[in-house]
Amino acid sequence: MAPNSALHSNFDVDFVVTYRFAETSNVEARDGITALVQALARVGLATEVRNGDNCSLLIFVKVGSEKRFAREVYRSRVKDWLHGVRAAEPARETRDTLDGQALTEAERFRIIHHLITSPTEEGGAAIVPKEGQWKNVESIFPLHDHTFNKEWIRKWSTMTFLKVEDLDQIRDRFGEKIAYYFAFTQSYFSFLIFPAAFGFAAWVILGYFSPVYAIVNGLWCVTFVEYWKRQEIDLGVRWGVKGVAAIQQKRRDFKHEKEVRDPVTGETVQVFPATKRLGRQLLQIPFAIGAVLALGTLIATCFGIEIFLSEVYNGPGQSLLVFLPTGLLTTLVPTLTTMLTSIATRLNDYENWETSEYYESALTQKIFVLNFITSYLPVFLTAFIYVPFGSLVVPYLDVFNLTARPFAENEKQLQTPQTGFVINPSRLRKQVIYFTVTAQIVNFALETIVPYVKRRVFSKYQEIKSERGAKKGGAGSGVNIDDLPEEAEFLKRVRQEAELDVYDVATDLREMVVQFGYLSLFSVVWPLTPVSFIINNWVELRSDAVKICVEMQRPTPLRADSIGPWLDSLGFLTWLGSITSAALVYLFSNDGLGPDGTPASIQGWALLLTIFFSEHVYLLVRWGIRLAVSKVDSPGMEKERAERFMVRKRYLQDALGQDVMDTPSSQTEEKITRASLEEDARQSSLRTTGPQDHFWSRQRSWEESAKVGANLIVKMAPKESKKQQ
Repeated sequence: MAPNSALHSNFDVDFVVTYRFAETSNVEARDGITALVQALARVGLATEVRNGDNCSLLIFVKVGSEKRFAREVYRSRVKDWLHGVRAAEPARETRDTLDGQALTEAERFRIIHHLITSPTEEGGAAIVPKEGQWKNVESIFPLHDHTFNKEWIRKWSTMTFLKVEDLDQIRDRFGEKIAYYFAFTQSYFSFLIFPAAFGFAAWVILGYFSPVYAIVNGLWCVTFVEYWKRQEIDLGVRWGVKGVAAIQQKRRDFKHEKEVRDPVTGETVQVFPATKRLGRQLLQIPFAIGAVLALGTLIATCFGIEIFLSEVYNGPGQSLLVFLPTGLLTTLVPTLTTMLTSIATRLNDYENWETSEYYESALTQKIFVLNFITSYLPVFLTAFIYVPFGSLVVPYLDVFNLTARPFAENEKQLQTPQTGFVINPSRLRKQVIYFTVTAQIVNFALETIVPYVKRRVFSKYQEIKSERGAKKGGAGSGVNIDDLPEEAEFLKRVRQEAELDVYDVATDLREMVVQFGYLSLFSVVWPLTPVSFIINNWVELRSDAVKICVEMQRPTPLRADSIGPWLDSLGFLTWLGSITSAALVYLFSNDGLGPDGTPASIQGWALLLTIFFSEHVYLLVRWGIRLAVSKVDSPGMEKERAERFMVRKRYLQDALGQDVMDTPSSQTEEKITRASLEEDARQSSLRTTGPQDHFWSRQRSWEESAKVGANLIVKMAPKESKKQQ
């Protein structure tokens, strides 16, 4: 096989299992690989084993029994129907089910992955990487389709807007969870057109801290969130996953406390008392307080140092010392955030959630608290501490003179002014510009460019190391020594993919939600914020596609019917934005200069009244927009109604006959004769009849009823009506 062909062919491989035995004895490793292959064969999967990198094996997996796999597909679709995800019952015959609805690549991979990882009682092999018996199993992943990847990147690089068919293609390849992320980012990008245009006009005409811009931006945020809620439903109907969250799989780490009998099904179920979990959830309160104190103290300290060095200290080296706080934040904040994330994960484990969906949702909410602090606290400190109270706070910043003492020429350069300090009115705007422009560029580089460079450097290092080993008389790395010529290029690519990181769509969703927060909370400071974001998001959509194709292992397709708890985060940020925007407009209503570091000009009652009024207007507007959106029909809702109507009609026809919905057949061909009347009279004499029988025997068909009704209308019509006839 030609090298180019090997690059684009996956040899019909569905999944690859990496088995690493570097720290395992030979006997244990041999027993482990035997058990692994046997477990895969038991669920109808065929395997091929090849050597990998650094004491590892690559187990290639594909469907061995198409008949058994077809049964698994059928069982999955029936389960969807029983839980209300599918409107129509699948066909009785397995083959008819597959013929009626084509199997997408995402569905195929999802079911095969379920066969590999699901518990034995559910018909799976129960292989979970790095756990228990399978501690040597490092990863389980499908292979990239490089032909599709190249076409995908080429097509998207020439498009401005994505069509719903493009999202369908992502869903068919990578599953609904990733498709929802791209759909959200695309909707967000499209919606940004209006605030970007209006923001540019506001920047030119209205200036900063414009109440008009604040109102329009608040309306836009509410409209976008409510629109996306409807869009989620439409996509769920289109992709056949609406309500799929009801199909939940129990976590392996769930520890039940007792077993009870379900009063509905009669089955014995394992439960953990909700009251006990609630008690454990209350630990989130001290965790949140601790996170605020830890991160808040660090950020506030660096904030104070930065103000001291940039606005108080005027000695040698100031231009370099001002970067000290940035260095501290860059070094310490990620470290502290990692520690707090680890604590949040342990707390989440302690809460003992029954299903993976509940577990991920609870963890996301805890992580959002940390993201909120690290992302927005610096701007909050500038807007609501430095600007209103700068003249009161700065005299106490001399505690930070230790940071500059080695460079100062005299004590006067380190002394903070006790009176007459003037704040920097442009500080808040520059800070917002940094987070909405500079930080976005830096994040793009760290997310896309740096990993690519690292991977290329590591690959080059491996090649040099192999060449040096070969020159010394060895066999190089020895990895590809047994590769067949027709498999060499393919195996080289698989080994490279095995070393890639696992893609986490939650990370990209978090970035978009945090970005939305800057727009909702602080864009009134700098109206060009949406302009920056619309440019960034166009690039982000394409770079994320490249990241999935090049920098990450191919994701295992997962189903979802929404973006999960991030939707609640969007609603929270929109509500909080109605408060912060109103407060900022009030504080900077004097031509954008602000209180000038002295709170004397701030009237507390006016500030609180402004916030109160803005919040209640937000609640009223949200109710109105939500009501309006609910009245608007959509393709998804129409499709759902059509599917349910067809289901009702089919079941009614199956129960009462095919002609249940048809008009009764005509009986006009049956003529009334003397013989028929005599026969009716004879039949009546043979049975006991009452007034009701005579009442119902006068008109023998619907045609006779219509004719009698028409004659009565003619007789009873007013004279004017008869003239009109």
